[in-house]
Amino acid sequence: MEDRADMELVSIPATPRVSTPEILTPSGQRSPRPASKEGKLSTAWTPTSLISPRFLSPLGTPMKRVLVNMKGYLEEVGHLTKLNPQDAWLPITESRNGNAHYAAFHNLNAGVGFQALVLPVAFAFLGWSWGIISLTIAYFWQLYTLWILVQLHEAVPGKRYNRYVELAQAAFGERLGVWLALFPTVYLSAGTATALILTGGETMKLFFQIVCGPLCSSNPLTTVEWYLVFTSLCIVLSQLPNLNSIAGLSLIGAVTAITYSTMVWVLSVSQPRPSSISYQPLASPSFSASVFSIMNALGIIAFAFRGHNLALEIQATMPSTFKHPAHVPMWRGAKVAYFFIAMCLFPVAIGGFWAYGNLMPSGGILGALYAFHNHDIPRGLLATTFLLVVFNCLSSFQIYSMPVFDSFEAGYTGRTNRPCSIWVRSGFRVFYGFISFFIGVALPFLSSLAGLLGGLTLPVTFAYPCFMWVLIKKPQKFSFNWYFNWTLGWLGIAFSLALSIGGVWSIVNNGLKFKFFKPN
Repeated sequence: MEDRADMELVSIPATPRVSTPEILTPSGQRSPRPASKEGKLSTAWTPTSLISPRFLSPLGTPMKRVLVNMKGYLEEVGHLTKLNPQDAWLPITESRNGNAHYAAFHNLNAGVGFQALVLPVAFAFLGWSWGIISLTIAYFWQLYTLWILVQLHEAVPGKRYNRYVELAQAAFGERLGVWLALFPTVYLSAGTATALILTGGETMKLFFQIVCGPLCSSNPLTTVEWYLVFTSLCIVLSQLPNLNSIAGLSLIGAVTAITYSTMVWVLSVSQPRPSSISYQPLASPSFSASVFSIMNALGIIAFAFRGHNLALEIQATMPSTFKHPAHVPMWRGAKVAYFFIAMCLFPVAIGGFWAYGNLMPSGGILGALYAFHNHDIPRGLLATTFLLVVFNCLSSFQIYSMPVFDSFEAGYTGRTNRPCSIWVRSGFRVFYGFISFFIGVALPFLSSLAGLLGGLTLPVTFAYPCFMWVLIKKPQKFSFNWYFNWTLGWLGIAFSLALSIGGVWSIVNNGLKFKFFKPN
């Protein structure tokens, strides 16, 4: 009997002998167990400890294979993330097939836009040295906070923070997180969408005037009617269902932003500079006026770096497992995007200030190009530049409106416990588009409130991520990491208050007469 048992055991297919101090991973790689502080092997319990070779050694080989395969499956699905069924109905999380390319398109589309065209205005108040220093510090500061948001997306095993407000609630608490994050993120999304309608409508009007010339001046559309035309185009494009479905539009927006940013500063630099140009910072009648003007200029620079309110939403469109976490492709795409963002912002700011100095109008470099070189540059080039701006505004409207669409549908699905029908979804987006249009008509100066927008929304980009890193990751108290993030966070809050005051002063001082383009 013993011989027969031995023969049966020999007939079972043998597997490689596994040494005790190692764990066999599903990929076949052996990974040593972590050592404790005393240098001994760790015996801490893990969810897959019962599937370790030491535990499996008394069992038969077939059972061992089943359990090892089960272990591989558990590691493949990741942190055993608890998915909210409602997420499958919402625009941001409806599709999770994003990748690094989509991340680059979305980040670039959100990060470059009309706000870059106003950067030379900030240089007119700050001058060469402080303008370049401020822009450089702001760029690397926001790049660091973007890295923080990418890392915190799955900071807690089993949980994905798919929206900025969700991460704020996890860090600051349910109520305080909503109070701190909801207003600036909604204000940034809705305010940017409204400003895009104003900028896009005015640019369409200028494009029409350049292309038609005197032939179409008999009965032209008014500026408000151009706003309505642009809003209608935005509403048509907004019928795309989810964030991943607008990846093509984000690609168009990214390409057009890079192209027109390059064209604007190249055309400005290539033309003769005005004879009365000066690079001295604009003088103010009093010391307090000078301080407020500088604060407003810093707010313009802060507003140039937007898009952090969309970082978690973009990362939420990607699949994530234990082996392939979403932060890897997200950060890869973000690095590419922000390289091109730097290639757009710095030349526009430096080249625009070099070309026009402190003669820069409040509307920015595009308005200066139209005012100073309307008759010097071929109409085809000017028309192409304005058309690219229109395309970029149409694309940026979609990605900045997506969190608002998501909030509308979340409220609907939470009450009805069912997904939105096509008609309900379309109704929400038509309603939002025309609400933005009416706000733009009622407040036509909103497109020039770059300083105030930058101040009010600055914590979203520069302050809150530092606080959330400390509160969630909990670095050792009084360590460099702890001091560094607390310092950056409180500096961001202080700058937010100062820049908001400077923005309000600038609006009151100029009598709410800002326009992006020189009025006809």
